[in-house]
Order: sequence, then C-alpha cells, then structure tokens
Amino acid sequence: MIPLDPENWSLLQGIIVFCVCAAVIAVAGTRITRIVDQLADRTGIGEAAAGAVLLGGSTSIGGVVLSVTAAWHGHAELAVSNALGGIAVQTFFLAVADMVYRRANLEHAAASVPNMMQNGLLICLLSLILFAPYLPEFTIAGIHPITPVLLAVYIYGIYLVRGATESPMWRPSVTRETREDEPDDVNTMPSLPRLSTEFLILMAVLGTAGWSLEPAATVIAAKTNLTQTVVGVMLTAISTSIPELVTSIAAVRRGALTLAVGGIIGGNAFDTLFTAASDIAYREGSIYHAIPEDSKFWAVLTLLMSGVLMMGLIRREREGIGMIGMESVVITVLYVLGVVLLLTGG
Repeated sequence: MIPLDPENWSLLQGIIVFCVCAAVIAVAGTRITRIVDQLADRTGIGEAAAGAVLLGGSTSIGGVVLSVTAAWHGHAELAVSNALGGIAVQTFFLAVADMVYRRANLEHAAASVPNMMQNGLLICLLSLILFAPYLPEFTIAGIHPITPVLLAVYIYGIYLVRGATESPMWRPSVTRETREDEPDDVNTMPSLPRLSTEFLILMAVLGTAGWSLEPAATVIAAKTNLTQTVVGVMLTAISTSIPELVTSIAAVRRGALTLAVGGIIGGNAFDTLFTAASDIAYREGSIYHAIPEDSKFWAVLTLLMSGVLMMGLIRREREGIGMIGMESVVITVLYVLGVVLLLTGG
C-alpha cells in the first residue's frame, strides 16, 4: 500500500508510481492520435494545425501539469528542466519516426509550409526564454514580463501557421515520395461530439498522470541524490514525452505524415509555454532567473537541433543514409552527446 503523502514514500514506491503514470500516459497518448487525426478531417483544420494545437497540446498536458506543480512547490529546476528536456527528446523522437518510415526521408515526404512555420515559431520562443535571464529580475504579481510576451507570440504564431495552411504563398515541390494531407471519408468516422468527448476524457487522464508524476520524480531525485535537472531531463521529460513518440510512430503507420511531423514540432512549440505557466505558478520570483546552467544548455542544444531540422525540411533530402535523412542522423548524435555530457557532468 502506497501512502497518500509523497513525503512518506520510499524510493521503490516512488518508482512504482512513476512507472504506472508513465504507462498510463503511453496508453492514453496512443489512443488520442487516432482521435486527433479524425478531428482534423471532421473540422477541416488540416493535419498540420491539428498536430500543433490538438495533438501537440493534448499529449503535452501531462508535462505542463508536472512543470506547474513542481514550480508551485518551489522546484524551479525540475519545472524548467522537464520543459526544456521534453522539447529536446521530442525532437529526437522525430528522428526515430524517420527511422520507422522506410519509404523515404520523413522530412522529404511530409514537407509542408505550416510545419516549417511551426519550427520557426519554436526557435523564436526558445530564444525568448534564453533572453529572459538577461533582463532585469522584475516581476508584476510574481510574473516576469516575458511570460505574457511568450503567450502572445505563441498565439500569433499559431495564427500565422493557420494562414500558411489556408493560403500558402509558396508550396514545396511534389515528388513521388511526397504524402500530402488528404482528408479521409468523414462518413465512416464517429460524430464530432463523440470525438470531442473522447478527446477531453483522454486529456483529463493525461493531466492526472502528469500531476501524479511530479511527487514521484521529486522522491526519486531526493532518494538517489540525482539533481533535479537530471531527473527532469532523463526521467520526467522522457516519460511525459512518451505520447509524442507513440503518436508520431502511430501517425506514420497510418500514413498521416504531416500529422506526425506537425505533432512533434507543434508540441515542442506548445511545450515552451510550460516555462510561462511555471513562472505564473512559481511564487519566489522570476523562474527565468532560477534556470540552472544545465537547463540553459538543453535550451541551446534544442535550438541547434531545431535549426538542423529546419534545414532538413527545406533541403528535403530524399533518401539520405538508408532512407534516413542526414538531419535525423545529426539530431540523434546531438541528443546522445547532450545526454552523455549531462550524466558525466561535462
């Protein structure tokens, strides 16, 4: 029997809660992919926008709840490292999805203007987070001015993504390997109210699991003497990002390539808002000025990975190395290097 008070948990009990929550996130995240794909067709918003807003937001709900809960309890390092580490690992997951899609380089087959717009938005948001610590440590009601700026830039960015979906000013060249976003027959799908209800239920499940992950992660960090950055990047970020891995692979297998790429990149852009939400919950001042150097390193690494991905989306290499794009190889090497440096203290 596991006590309700996390302060009384042993290391084994913390690990059990952590594993159970991670499993729940994986199962619910898998299920929600099909729902979002059908909602994209039912509502007509398209796979790229659905990936950014619906899939990206819903699969990230566990992570945002964890970061906000950690910030509320004063664990700024865990809150920020979970957010920034999650973006890095999800970018790596896109390389994994590329390995699963054997017909061609995924970034070639799923080329779209909205996905490149979302990646540009992500780079802008990460840059703002890194810029914040160099501003005065000034807050209004405990909230740093960069927080509303982040929210405004994200909302405007999604507006631009939607505009690029509806009226693109240019289009990528269509090749034999290109898989365009073609809606399925909506007559064979469940009704919109049923899809919406199931979507909201799964979001609630993911949020509850994320809320339960935070005390488990804190116990693991305390009992093992690991830093909260290591726990955030290697444990909570990966576990709360499991839906992105599962959903991207599931979307690739369904042939929804734009949804797979858009879900990862759009989810990454959404995940930057973890930091904004954490700043609101953090009552000890500006959370941006409490970001440790290790977390700043992961933000910089993610910027580099996102830049490589952007070049891959523009270049559209067809086959690369064994059908895997060169950008996927570089992203994988960068992520593994980051993990090695984190664990060795380099």
